[in-house]
Amino acid sequence: MTVYEAATNRRSIRKFTQKPIPREKLEGFVAAARLAPSGHNMQPIKYAIVNDPPTVQKIFENVKWAAYIAPEGDPAEGERPTTFIIVLADTTIRASGYEIDAGVAIENLILSAWEEGIGSCLMTSINKEAIRKIIGAGETLTVIAALALGYKGEDPKLEVLTDSVKYWKDGSGTLHVPKRSLNEVLFTKK
Repeated sequence: MTVYEAATNRRSIRKFTQKPIPREKLEGFVAAARLAPSGHNMQPIKYAIVNDPPTVQKIFENVKWAAYIAPEGDPAEGERPTTFIIVLADTTIRASGYEIDAGVAIENLILSAWEEGIGSCLMTSINKEAIRKIIGAGETLTVIAALALGYKGEDPKLEVLTDSVKYWKDGSGTLHVPKRSLNEVLFTKK
C-alpha cells in the first residue's frame, strides 16, 4: 500500500474486532508520529498508549461517538476499540500553538495503523480533564485528543458530497461518508 492509497482509502472506523493490537505495533505508530514535522522542531507532543481493558473502558466512557448518527453510531459491546492513544501537549516545552503539530503527528499515527489493517477514529469531543486523570498525566500535560484503535470491524463507504456533510448508515448498517469533490476544495483565483 502506498501512502497515497492509505490517505485516500482510509475512513474513520467505529466498529472494531476484539483482537488485541500488539504493543510493538502501537509503539511503532507512536514512533512514526514522533517523527512528524513540528513547529520550530520543539516536539511538544506526547502519547499515552492505553490498551489494558479496564482503562480502555474508562476512556470509552469519557468520549462521544458519531454525533450525526448517535446513539446508533456508538460501538456496541464487542465492537469497541481495544486501544486508545491519548495525544497530549507538554506545556513545559511549548505553552501554546501545538495544535498543528498534534494534527500532523496524529495523521502519521492513523496512516501507520491503516497500513497494518488497524482502523482508528480521532476524537476531540472528549472529557479531557477526566482522561488526563485516568492516565495519570501531570498538570503540565494537556490532553488534545483520543485516538480509538482496533482491527477494523466495518468498511465505511465514500460518497460524493451532494447536500449534506452528515454521514449515515444504510438499511444494512453500512456507514456512508460524504466528502467534497476535488474541484470543490481546489481554490482558483477568479
